[in-house]
Amino acid sequence: MKDRKAVARFGSRSAVRLADLALLVRAPAALSVPGDVIAGAAAAGRPLNARTLGVIGSSVCLYWAGMALNDYADATVDSVERPDRPVPSGRVPRRAALAVAGGLTVAGLGLAAVAGGRRSVGAAVPLAGLVWAYDLKLKSTPWGGVAMAGARVVDVLAGAVVPGRGAGSVGGALRRAAVPAGLVGVHTGTLMALSRYEVGGAPVRVPAATLAVSAVTAVATGLSVGRGAAKGALSGAVPSGLVAPRGGAANRHSPAPLKGVAGAARSKKLVAAAGALAYLGTYGTAQVRALRQPSAENVQRAVGAGILGLMPLQAALTARGGAPGLAAALGVVHPLARRLARRISPT
Repeated sequence: MKDRKAVARFGSRSAVRLADLALLVRAPAALSVPGDVIAGAAAAGRPLNARTLGVIGSSVCLYWAGMALNDYADATVDSVERPDRPVPSGRVPRRAALAVAGGLTVAGLGLAAVAGGRRSVGAAVPLAGLVWAYDLKLKSTPWGGVAMAGARVVDVLAGAVVPGRGAGSVGGALRRAAVPAGLVGVHTGTLMALSRYEVGGAPVRVPAATLAVSAVTAVATGLSVGRGAAKGALSGAVPSGLVAPRGGAANRHSPAPLKGVAGAARSKKLVAAAGALAYLGTYGTAQVRALRQPSAENVQRAVGAGILGLMPLQAALTARGGAPGLAAALGVVHPLARRLARRISPT
């Protein structure tokens, strides 16, 4: 009986199953990408509209491109350390992995141009550059972790600079998104530190250090809820009745709106705290396991937990920016991503 599974063709002779392409790009891990853009948009008061969704699509394409390029560049090493991966196993030709990486990069840059014009291209180009530089040159150097952390920082800032009504200046948007971008970058730095020991296991000091940094990141995220709620469609506008006339008493109808704003502030804090706790509960627990027994298997599990654990961190940062509803949605997606990761490893 003929195999009826979907295939993609590269050239005249090769055919690759779509399931193997999904393995190549670690498809479910891309669920960790939209939260970067959303957290940046929330911090800068950007609306969640078609432009923002286009930038999210661009970032997902560039993430998948990086995964495919990683396997292209590591084909020789993977043939020894991870022979079951699509490229060393022969299920995906090496040239096909490079073609996928190139095609997804072009698609990512094109989506950025369509969605946000020069502003979004200005973020997508350095993001793509960092991805390609990491996979082809920097991975085995001390700059590898810096490149990947920088890529995540740029991804958050890409959400902040999406153009639109009431978008304001680029400089102001970047300043407002600097803290969430920095926290995401710090988290990514811990992942990169652990990932160097996925094959041979780690010295105890490595998971001990990354766990400490993750704990500080969680505390900073949960407690540092910004005073100024993001304005615009992501956070909602402050009712005009809240503004008291100059030199006079507050509007007589202000108590109800004030209660609404107080309730929104409480929601921000609660969702941000819940996201930070979920982040530490997933990623932190995996790091504790690696600390107790820093075997290659436990370190690899910690890296996988950290990739998906980024989602509750993003949710907390989104709530911090004034969008607790979107933050809750990101939190709901996290269990789905964890379930999918059981079928396709994010590492």
